[in-house]
Amino acid sequence: QVPLAESGGGLVQAGDSLRLSCTASERTFTRGNMAWFRQAPGKEREFVASIPRNGEFTYYADSVKGRFTISRDNAKNAVFLQMNSLKPEDTAVYFCATSLTIYLDSHLASRDQSYYYWGQGTQVTVSS
Repeated sequence: QVPLAESGGGLVQAGDSLRLSCTASERTFTRGNMAWFRQAPGKEREFVASIPRNGEFTYYADSVKGRFTISRDNAKNAVFLQMNSLKPEDTAVYFCATSLTIYLDSHLASRDQSYYYWGQGTQVTVSS
């Protein structure tokens, strides 16, 4: 059983918006932080955004601050990423991830080693 399943990727033009969704198959997969990472061709996977279970705090990579918004719906075991003003450099495979522990420290929340469950990814392509 796949613990996390992403959806919402696609091909858009620069300046457009997309909303990614990630649903966990079990509530236990969502007890910690839920986060988004991305990996562009030929590059390492990088942090995008994270949100702890209570949703009180959110953490973003500098490259997406002010354009992307992360949110979660614990009743639906889901996390979302609203992406506005998309740029060609946002092109990547976007992965959803969840941690076993709640991280309220931005450094810990942004490390991929902090996350235990991962989705298979959804492609986002932004044309210029």
